[in-house]
Amino acid sequence: MRLSGLLVIALVAIAGCATPRESAAPATYVVRHFNTPAGERDPDLTAEGQRNAQLLANWFGRERPDAIFVSDFRRTRQTAAPVAARYGIIAQVYDPADTPGLIARVRATPGRVLVVGHSNTVPDIVAALGGTRPAPLVHEDFGDVWRVERDGRTVRGRVETPQR
Repeated sequence: MRLSGLLVIALVAIAGCATPRESAAPATYVVRHFNTPAGERDPDLTAEGQRNAQLLANWFGRERPDAIFVSDFRRTRQTAAPVAARYGIIAQVYDPADTPGLIARVRATPGRVLVVGHSNTVPDIVAALGGTRPAPLVHEDFGDVWRVERDGRTVRGRVETPQR
């Protein structure tokens, strides 16, 4: 009896010393700002872009972001605004010319992160996060959301206003 009691105590002690497996780190979501008119330097979102931004706020479900990063352009701030309002998050501004600085900030942020970028920055951001680089984006490419896991797995989703 005493031997089995010692065995149980030893097993409990060994289990207590074991290093727990690191839990899966949350994903980072990367989206290009939503619909804008072509050829303007700092346009507002179009009506369709505003509708898509509202849809993005509902798109996350239980995977809600804990932090949001936007460039200092109206279109990225307006894309993120409904998500920020829904979850009570203050968007943090990043310099779109400094992808390494953004990636360092994202990796230092606990929880899930949403990054709102541009056609010329999203592929670099996804790749710098370790994900599969998207093809180059053109003006009409609105609505894709890349979910990049910390191990590099990349899933492309879509947010868009239903066609009538």
